[in-house]
Amino acid sequence: MNRFFSAFCCAALLGSPLLAQHHHAARAAASAAMTDQQFIDMAAQTDMLEAHLGQMAADHASRQDVKDYAQMLVTDHTADYQQLSAMAQKNNFNVPKGIDAEHWKMVAPFEKLHGAGFDTRYIREMIDGHTKAIAVYTKEQTDAQNADVKAYASAALPTLQKHLDGAKGLLKKK
Repeated sequence: MNRFFSAFCCAALLGSPLLAQHHHAARAAASAAMTDQQFIDMAAQTDMLEAHLGQMAADHASRQDVKDYAQMLVTDHTADYQQLSAMAQKNNFNVPKGIDAEHWKMVAPFEKLHGAGFDTRYIREMIDGHTKAIAVYTKEQTDAQNADVKAYASAALPTLQKHLDGAKGLLKKK
């Protein structure tokens, strides 16, 4: 599965067409009630996007600490996607198998960046994205209808916090 997911992300790099939309969606999701299926869709898209951007960082980032951080995100979000998929399958939810058009739009700005420009944008995106994800997951751990969805959201929060703290650390090192 790991190899499949990595291959999928790399192949997906070939097709891509603005970051604000994802954050607007996450913000709206955090304030509005989500169905469990909507949360699963959002969580899967987040995992796939973070893993994909992390793989891009291997080629585009200039700082080794940014590359190391990005590799951690590839590993963690790939594992999280697998946990999400298993939980969803057990409960008869659908899990997206590919990055949707809305999230592909978030990749496009990164394709034109290399070096320090990529590093800065990537770190800021990781801070913003993980801050918003934590808000959604925190809400879901109490508001989800399904007990397994609640447990999944709760279990994922420490990793999301680790990613947010790591990105903030990278920004300070700049």
